[in-house]
Amino acid sequence: MPSDSSARAEPSTLAAGSGTDPEGAGRLDGLVEAVRCYRNAESSMRGKSRDSMHLGKTDMTALRLMLRAGQAGRPLTAAALARELEISTAATTVLIDRLEKSGHAERRRSGTDGRSIEIWPTAATDDEVRSTMGTMHERMMEIAGALSPEESDTIRRFLDGLGKAMLELDFPFPQSHPKA
Repeated sequence: MPSDSSARAEPSTLAAGSGTDPEGAGRLDGLVEAVRCYRNAESSMRGKSRDSMHLGKTDMTALRLMLRAGQAGRPLTAAALARELEISTAATTVLIDRLEKSGHAERRRSGTDGRSIEIWPTAATDDEVRSTMGTMHERMMEIAGALSPEESDTIRRFLDGLGKAMLELDFPFPQSHPKA
């Protein structure tokens, strides 16, 4: 699998403060590389899943959002889907039309508000996504189940911290080096 060398930082940057501890720097480098490898593997798996369903990235994200909303008992409207995907309502209409035409989604009149239209994945799509993603989830649960409670807690704190750090990033970054 190709590594994401464009996102690779210098080891001294990754192990800030551990310049006198080569083992610590190697441990940090190894951990960051493991996260990068997982991210690449997951991205590849999701790409293969999209390809097998003949869907684009936004289409698959929309289906996942629709499935999650339906499971929670709060189906999405086109406007809610547009907000979730952070795309225009016009682009959302085109997306829904495309998913409807391909048999992946359908529009339904709301059971609680007859004026509102809800967007639902079709039963066939629900089954297809579950079969594709189900294997991935089963493997993840098997690996997670083999961890001790302490290991699970440590990994959860680590991943929560990574997620929070990524969400708190503010773009664009200032240039930290002079232009040549």
